[in-house]
Amino acid sequence: MTVPARSSGDLLADRRYAWAEAALADGDAAACADLAEQVLERAPAFAPAWLLLGRAREAMAGEDPSARARAAEAFATVLALDPADPLGAGLRLARMGRPGGGTAISPAYVRALFDGYAARFEHHLVEGLGYRGPALLREALVEVAASRGRAPPFGRALDLGCGTGLVARALGGLVGPLAGVDLSPGMLAAARRTGLYARLVEGDLLAFLAAEPAGAADLVVAADVFIYLHDLAPVLGAAARALVPGGLFAFTLQAHEGEHGAVLGPDGRYAHGAGTVRAEAAAAGLSVARFAPAAIRRERGADVPGWLVVLERERRASAA
Repeated sequence: MTVPARSSGDLLADRRYAWAEAALADGDAAACADLAEQVLERAPAFAPAWLLLGRAREAMAGEDPSARARAAEAFATVLALDPADPLGAGLRLARMGRPGGGTAISPAYVRALFDGYAARFEHHLVEGLGYRGPALLREALVEVAASRGRAPPFGRALDLGCGTGLVARALGGLVGPLAGVDLSPGMLAAARRTGLYARLVEGDLLAFLAAEPAGAADLVVAADVFIYLHDLAPVLGAAARALVPGGLFAFTLQAHEGEHGAVLGPDGRYAHGAGTVRAEAAAAGLSVARFAPAAIRRERGADVPGWLVVLERERRASAA
């Protein structure tokens, strides 16, 4: 997935930028770097050209070790020009082991990424990657509810990072009024067309949860959302606050080999350690109802290791 570039405002620079992109796509990183530098001579504040230059230099690092450091300099320039980072320079710096000083995966980058991806999101995710997170969440919720002597439907439900509405479809018949939140207007437009949401909100999921009445939701769901978050403690606490005592919080995670912490992988997604998630859930007043390994999707023909998690808000009062 790529984020569309803006125009530099200079027709010749834009033309050379297009040639530079084509050169990199053809595997000619040196030509790309040369063309990107020509773009920047005419439009030195054009952040997409700095990003492209960084990508070209990174591709050249195998033959020129100094190119890696110069790639990092180009990515840092992108952040300096646009600290909101819709182009994802912070993520590229983090992958290089050179944090850019902010969040590696910025909300602006996620918004831009999925706005450009919305039209083909479901086909690529479900058909291309064998994605089955929402279906697995449905199965787990039915089983957990049955083990507690409860029968769906759940009452009021919240869908964090709702995307195009895959979770709403999977939970058909299990939930009452469903509210969704997503950063991407393009994704929300697709979700709205399903007619399955009582309410849709454009914005950050933490701000969304903070605006919800305390103790009003019976269910909170997040499918394949936390791969873009390093620190889950704030959202666990916010979800616990929004849930009724005994309410459930169901979500999927990507897993790494260790027990603790979060690791940013080469795929640009965070994988979380089970031990850290369990500890942070307990601190938020959430007990574990289900914590099982699960292959949420496939990439390059192999299952991506993950976790399927269902937490329950403790029936005693928990901290807000």
